[in-house]
Amino acid sequence: MNRRDWTFLNLRRAAALAVVAVFAGPALAADEAPDVLIRRLSTEVLDTIKADKALQSGDVTKVIALVDTKIMPNVNFQRMTASAVGPGWRQATPDQQKRLQDEFKTLLVRTYSGALTQVTSEQTILVKPMRGSGDDAEVTVRTEVKGRGDPIQLDYRLEKTTGQGAGWKIYNLNVLGVWLVEQYRSQFAQEINAKGLDGLITSLAERNKANASAKRGG
Repeated sequence: MNRRDWTFLNLRRAAALAVVAVFAGPALAADEAPDVLIRRLSTEVLDTIKADKALQSGDVTKVIALVDTKIMPNVNFQRMTASAVGPGWRQATPDQQKRLQDEFKTLLVRTYSGALTQVTSEQTILVKPMRGSGDDAEVTVRTEVKGRGDPIQLDYRLEKTTGQGAGWKIYNLNVLGVWLVEQYRSQFAQEINAKGLDGLITSLAERNKANASAKRGG
């Protein structure tokens, strides 16, 4: 395997871990610090994958069931989807917004579930010291996935929420210098400009069906 292929494989592994960490963690303590949260989630996700053969095999149904069961308590997925959709989000009806969130979640889980097969027993997570003050409402937690080969940069942006379910919520993640929301925003903007919001929803749904068919065929 050449260095370029190895780097891409590592990116997929890290992105898979990040997506599952975002969606699959248990409910938060309102006073849990963001770096403590990320360290806990990352460790729990790695341990869960290493102990579950179905997750290791990239079983999309199992991954989605895990996501749905936990009800995504650690992510502001509305903000994540709205940021990815861009200005068109404000013009979307409540039904369109719900469909966009559903299809985007499915896209992320299906895109990265296959990379879970590449998680290895020696992989660990290093959470780097945080910058900023205790009064910050938004923070970036920087981590590295360590294992064979070079460490993989994996960073999270979180916001502090109040009210019911208060705590730190993840709304974006960065794999090897690429922020997920910004990556999808450019793709979604092209779809919206060409076909409108309904066109984007249809495109996402078709993409998810194609991914599901490819998985069954594989």
